[in-house]
Amino acid sequence: MSVYVYSITAAAHPRNLDGLTGVGPEPTALRTVSAGPLCAVVSDEPEQLRPKRRDLMAHQAVQERLMADGTVLPLRFGLTAQDDDAVRTALEERRDEYVQRLADLEGCAEYHLKAAIAEDVLLREILRESPEARQLNDDIKAGNSSPDLPLALGELVAQEILARHHALASGIIEALRPHARQERISEPTGDDFLNASFLVDEAHRELFLTAEKGLINELGTEFDFRLHGPLPAYSFV
Repeated sequence: MSVYVYSITAAAHPRNLDGLTGVGPEPTALRTVSAGPLCAVVSDEPEQLRPKRRDLMAHQAVQERLMADGTVLPLRFGLTAQDDDAVRTALEERRDEYVQRLADLEGCAEYHLKAAIAEDVLLREILRESPEARQLNDDIKAGNSSPDLPLALGELVAQEILARHHALASGIIEALRPHARQERISEPTGDDFLNASFLVDEAHRELFLTAEKGLINELGTEFDFRLHGPLPAYSFV
């Protein structure tokens, strides 16, 4: 029977799964597949598996329970294998890789940070600090009807916003980097200029959180910071 795979742990991990259920409309009991120093947490694969809220939460609950008791390699939602033997074979074939990754993640959690600033805030800064942008804006307000002026101003503002977003993101990452083991930078979406994950160990957790709060105080209320964590280290598996 095909199986749904949640995560990988060391064989010595307690894996207290009491009270948890698997994914799917008729979830089955969680169980483990062992191979030497490694163990995978699995359940029967449901006939219909979709990323519904209930199933996403069930998947996440397994990671959080395991994370509370030790190091875990959390796998992405939706990973399946042909059967228990296929899972066991994967653990055996990639034994050294998984053992090393568990060692790398020991005592660590992921913190995911997104940041945004309203474009009108940046626009005011650009008009205040860029003589060229200010002149173009003044000419338009004065009644100059040349169609080239709005186009030139729009292009200039877009370039300035992109450059400022990049500078802000780089500055935030540099401020937090000393307190993290690793970082993963993803393409921001929507109004965000930063979308980053940090792998933070227990010894540096308070320093990381203090540094993040310091950035909020330094940059001010015009910035929207959204920090989530501690989380299973999905971005670093």
